[in-house]
Amino acid sequence: MRKIIKKELLLEGKTKKIYATENPHEVIIHYKDSITALDGLKKDFLQDKGILNNEITTFIFKFLNSYGLKTHFIRRINNREQLCHKVDIIPLEFVVRNILSGSISKRLGVKEGTIPLNTIFEIFYKNDNLKDPLINDHHAVLLGLISYEELNITYRITSNINNILKKFFLDKNIILVDFKIEFGKDSKNQIFLSDEISPDTCRLWDKKTREKFDKDIFRSGFSEKVLDAYIEILKRLNVG
Repeated sequence: MRKIIKKELLLEGKTKKIYATENPHEVIIHYKDSITALDGLKKDFLQDKGILNNEITTFIFKFLNSYGLKTHFIRRINNREQLCHKVDIIPLEFVVRNILSGSISKRLGVKEGTIPLNTIFEIFYKNDNLKDPLINDHHAVLLGLISYEELNITYRITSNINNILKKFFLDKNIILVDFKIEFGKDSKNQIFLSDEISPDTCRLWDKKTREKFDKDIFRSGFSEKVLDAYIEILKRLNVG
């Protein structure tokens, strides 16, 4: 296995850093110990959280790769870093809601925990100045963020991911309430699932007790309980 050379910092976000490598088509993604919510207004530092999210995302991306889904993940380098395909992130967040919770409950006045007859798909424009607004397909195309053809591809992938992960988590006695994912395009314009899938980006409830094992714990003001919840998810993922 070749030695990976970490070069200059390309980008630093709220929870990750991205570094160049000796290969112009690959990057190193470094997971930080920061946690944020409410558009970055609420933030904290949780020792080793980045290690947990790296391990959980590695597990899930490898699992999705086994189904033939293209992700930017190549391999885990160490406890905090992954080697990934370099992509240009499409500035959209794709959200899937199997159970209504969080912002959609407030926005639509629907009781949290309501199970809709239809799975809800939403897209949000990743723009800090506009506070990441909810938009529709036509807005996304109007803004030049994505084409209709690409939207069809991303929705199809998103639906597949939901079907695969719902069953997988349920086998671990976890309900996949909702999740957000991002996509990027490589130099050949191929679309890859990118960013991460972790308790930072999913709502995960215990099947029997409805106990939460995700970032909602932090949103509710219980920072001291976050790491235990993430560790519990990691334990369940590795069962069997």
